[in-house]
Amino acid sequence: MVKKERVAAVSLDPTGELSTESVPKPHSFGRFYLQELINSGGMAEIWVATDAEHKNFALRKLHDNLRLNFLAKRRFFRGCEILSKIHTHENVIHYYEHGKISGIPYCLMEYVESSNLKILLNNGDPIVQEYVGNILIDMAEALEHVHDSGFMHLDFKPENVLVTRNANVRLVDFDLARPIPQKPEKVSKNPGTPAYMAPEQLLRQPFDHRVDIFAFGVTAYELLAGQKPFPGDTPDEILKRHLDRSDFVNPRQLNDAIPASLERTILKAIERDPDKRHPIMSVLVLELKSALYV
Repeated sequence: MVKKERVAAVSLDPTGELSTESVPKPHSFGRFYLQELINSGGMAEIWVATDAEHKNFALRKLHDNLRLNFLAKRRFFRGCEILSKIHTHENVIHYYEHGKISGIPYCLMEYVESSNLKILLNNGDPIVQEYVGNILIDMAEALEHVHDSGFMHLDFKPENVLVTRNANVRLVDFDLARPIPQKPEKVSKNPGTPAYMAPEQLLRQPFDHRVDIFAFGVTAYELLAGQKPFPGDTPDEILKRHLDRSDFVNPRQLNDAIPASLERTILKAIERDPDKRHPIMSVLVLELKSALYV
């Protein structure tokens, strides 16, 4: 299942599906020229940017209408600060700088030719099937590095995993990331993506880094089985499937090519009780490599 040559990535494709309505035109932004808008989310947009030396970057900037939104600015800068501390891993998007230009917060990152894993899955891209083992291990090692650096990602999902045409992986978007607490901790805000959130998050109970392990398990299940393990249109529907697993389908029932040992690793990662999951990502990585004969 593992097959890949390591090469340097050189550009960045969408990190999400970009609407064609009212796409802004190229323009100057401080010392950068914003060439092309490649993604626009709820809080920020990402541009292909060049500097005076014609070097390409991915420039993420807060939406203009949020420049006076204190919460959005704090979250944006927190994500930049965390990325600046963890970006040295080959499977985490590389960071260059962040700051403000004309009062607009921005973050300058490497420019990687890729699509996010959600788009690849939705399009049935053959790269996913051909390099699935590499993608699983690279995602796990990226998350392991984040945890070893003292942080939880808290929004691990296919949209935040970039995959190049050579199957190199980059983990992105650290806006929701937080330091790992010494013991499970309850937070006042509960942002994230419900389909990838652990039961303790959906129940608004104290949690720790093991919610990322759960999110990895959900992503791995989806990658291998072609569907989410706990489908639902609302957080309540998803939580109900978490708590009542009477109709839960094991991934090997959907894809019998999955090794039994790999299925056991995934099922352990998505245990309802966090104490039954892998205690740390390093343990999951070792199991994953053993299951994939790496």
